[in-house]
Amino acid sequence: MASPTVTGTADFDAKAGKPCQTWYQVYGDLKSGRTPVVAIHGGPGSTHHYLLSLTDLATRYHIPIVFYDQLGNGNSTHLPEKSGDEGSFWKEQLFLDELDNLLRHLGIQDNYVLLGQSWGGMLAARHATRQPKGLKRLIIADSPASMPLFVKAANDELIPNLPPDVRDAIIRNEEAGTTDSEEYKEAVTVFYKRHLCRADPWPAELLQSFEWMDKDHTVYLTMHVPLCHPSTCRLLTSRDRNGPSEFRVVGLLKDWSIIDEAHNINVPTLLLNGAYDEVADSAVMPLFRLIPKVKWFTFAESSHTPHWEEREKYMKLVADFLSA
Repeated sequence: MASPTVTGTADFDAKAGKPCQTWYQVYGDLKSGRTPVVAIHGGPGSTHHYLLSLTDLATRYHIPIVFYDQLGNGNSTHLPEKSGDEGSFWKEQLFLDELDNLLRHLGIQDNYVLLGQSWGGMLAARHATRQPKGLKRLIIADSPASMPLFVKAANDELIPNLPPDVRDAIIRNEEAGTTDSEEYKEAVTVFYKRHLCRADPWPAELLQSFEWMDKDHTVYLTMHVPLCHPSTCRLLTSRDRNGPSEFRVVGLLKDWSIIDEAHNINVPTLLLNGAYDEVADSAVMPLFRLIPKVKWFTFAESSHTPHWEEREKYMKLVADFLSA
């Protein structure tokens, strides 16, 4: 893995009752003349680590790339005192404001590309619907057009195709409320190895993001959308607010949708997902139909993390899109 050229923090007035900072790292030269890519990680509640394969864009294709940890996660300011405060604090707008603040801090607000993965792609799409003048291109990776479509696909398309004993264990424990059982954990692990990451073993960087999630669940437990991990999911036992797994999302973003606004995205857009992705084609299709200037590529051997599963092909496809 390449070494970052710049590591720093951006002061961010999150109105949290204390000073907050967004941590970031830059690979490559922001003054090289190449439009930089800002990578937005998933979760909410994950970290940048599992996206670090994207440093290939800087080392192989000389495209500067910026990683950052969203507020409440990783190396950025943590706010455990805000746990459960979805009504007034943990809102989508908070993360949109944080992104705008980071772009200004880095001085790239007039010329940048966004690459958002999972929840990060949802956030990037919303940012793009507002037609910011500096956004040149958009990559939405492994992200649904709406959370209801995501949940429907998981329950109608993915779970029914699991081995019968695995499928039955998931359904039985969901219905019984025993999602903290070993049987359920093992069944969900089978699902994730099929639909979250098919690499074996899982990349150390992916596990590192999960370790950070395990240290502080504040953002994930409050907002709960994927990316998820079996050890994290076992903690989601408050069924009246959070889902116990990827298959049942009843948190703050359970009704999230970009469908009514997707037509406002006016920059060239690349949609990416995997053939085995937990974000199934049916959850992506509205983006393809509604975004005016759009291309869509599905990686045949990948699930939710094609940037690891088919790394070389992924990087070339992204680099070609950015150079077109």
